[in-house]
Amino acid sequence: MPMNRPVVVGVDGSPSSLVAAEHAAHAALLRSRPLLLVHGYLHPLGYGVPLNPYDLGVPAPSEEAQKMLERAAADLSDRWPGLTVEVRQVAGGPGATLVEESRRADLVVMGSRGLGGFAGLLLGSVGAQVAAHAHCPVLVVRPAEQPIGVDAPVLVGVDGSESSRLAAEQGAHEAALRAVPLVLVHVGPPDTDRPVPEEIEESQAAYQAEAVRLLADASAAVRAEHAGLVVREHPVRGVGPAQALIEASGTASLLVVGTRGRAGFAGLLLGSVSQAVIHHAHCPVLVAHPVS
Repeated sequence: MPMNRPVVVGVDGSPSSLVAAEHAAHAALLRSRPLLLVHGYLHPLGYGVPLNPYDLGVPAPSEEAQKMLERAAADLSDRWPGLTVEVRQVAGGPGATLVEESRRADLVVMGSRGLGGFAGLLLGSVGAQVAAHAHCPVLVVRPAEQPIGVDAPVLVGVDGSESSRLAAEQGAHEAALRAVPLVLVHVGPPDTDRPVPEEIEESQAAYQAEAVRLLADASAAVRAEHAGLVVREHPVRGVGPAQALIEASGTASLLVVGTRGRAGFAGLLLGSVSQAVIHHAHCPVLVAHPVS
C-alpha cells in the first residue's frame, strides 16, 4: 500500500468535525501519514446546474470555508508537532466527497454529525453514507469522547463472519499502533437463573463450544500477523450483540466492527449491530473496510 495515502477528515467548522480532526491528527501521526482536511460544498442550486446556457454553474470554492480550513490546519500543526496537514475544498456533497476521497485514503475520520445535523440524530445521513460505502476504514467520533484515550484496549466484535475477520485484522493493526492489548469479544445469549429443559442446556453448551472455537480461530489469525501483540478472548452473554458491545466499549479506547455480521442482508451495507454501536458506543468506533 502506498505510504502517501493520507488520513482524511471531513471538516465543516462544527464542534463535532473539529473533534474528529483532533482524532484524525492523532491517527495520522500514529501511521506516519499526512493529514488531509476536506470540505465538501454544494452549489445553492445544486451541483452542476446551469445558471444560463453559457455557464455550467460549477461553483467556486468559498473563501470563508477556505479560511476555516486553514485555521484548523494551523491549529492542528501547532498542537501535533511533526504532522503534515493539507486542506482541500471539493465541489460536492460532504458524504459523496468523503466516499470519493476514501479511494485514495488510509483512513477516513468523521464526527457523528456536522452543521446540518439534528440534535437527536447522533449519526447524520452523511455519516451513515460514508460508514457504509467508504473504500477504506472509517473512524467515527463524538464530541463527548475527548480527550483521546491512549492506554485502554482495542475491542473487536467477533462472530465468525468475513466482515468480523476483517474487523479483527484491522483492530489488531490499531492495537499494535497504539501498543495496547486487543480484546476479541463474542456475544452469546443471556444466562438464565431458572432451570431449563435438557435440550436448551445442550444447545447452550454447544453455543459455549462454538464461542470458544470462534474466538480461538480469530485469536490465532491475529497472533500469526502480530507476534508481540497481547490478545485476550472474551466470551460474554448479553441481551444482544449491540448492547453487549456498547457496554464493553466503556473500558476501550476504540471499538472495531464489521459492516455486517452473519445475520446481515447483502443489500444492507451497514448492519444493525454496527449502526447501533456507531450511535451509542462510549468510545470512537472504527468501521472496518478493505482498502481498495
